[in-house]
Amino acid sequence: MADVSVPCWDAVDVEELCEEAELIAFDLDSTLARSKKPMKNDMANIFSILTSLIDVAVITGGKYALLQSQVVDRLTGQANRSKLHLMPTSGTRYYRWDGRRWTLVFAHDLSDEERAKAKESLERNAREQGIWSDYAWGERIEDRGSQITFSALGQSAPIEAKEAWDPTDEKKRRLARAVAAELPELEVRPGGASSVDISQRGVDKSFAVRELADILGMEVGRIVFIGDRMEPGGNDYPAAMAGTKAVKVTGPADTVRLCDEIVACLSR
Repeated sequence: MADVSVPCWDAVDVEELCEEAELIAFDLDSTLARSKKPMKNDMANIFSILTSLIDVAVITGGKYALLQSQVVDRLTGQANRSKLHLMPTSGTRYYRWDGRRWTLVFAHDLSDEERAKAKESLERNAREQGIWSDYAWGERIEDRGSQITFSALGQSAPIEAKEAWDPTDEKKRRLARAVAAELPELEVRPGGASSVDISQRGVDKSFAVRELADILGMEVGRIVFIGDRMEPGGNDYPAAMAGTKAVKVTGPADTVRLCDEIVACLSR
């Protein structure tokens, strides 16, 4: 399949983007917020307003607890939770608001054997490649049930350290290739700034947007997907390949500006 060219946010015709949009989907880290950090006030405000105008989804490699702390806990009184769709662990899980609480719609969990193989392969290959750090901030390998995540510097590493660890993504891609060769039955992909994610085969952000479109009864082409890793090999790129109206940002500041324009357009 040919590569898809994804436009930058400031090169997009927002009127045209909104004309047929039925859902706006976002990556989380480096799109709505910095890694493991909550949305800032300006983002929380415009994001909350957006949920009052159109269905909104967040699809992230992070676990559900991070979606809670980074997004849900930052919603303002203008938010319409019934229009918000939460898909953590790269879309392997899906949560909806039932009027009182967030409920799990589906989970594509790995088997005990698959999780054990993934953990062993990640650690062994990371050690062989010299990227198993002597010191880590928290867990290096986290079992999220539906996803195993390797974090080179630990789950709680400072943002600056994560972003400086692999600026070209070469370390993550090398590790992902080695593990994928050993576990062809699983999906292995570079994740965030310093991570590699493993889930069931075929379950990535392309799967997530297709599942969401099917559940909500809309075409994938009516989903706008906004993310920072939209180059081939990036963890947001599968959403573009699935046929969404994909838009690239370089960080939360871009996303706020784009959302301001989208909200103005939808409000008209």
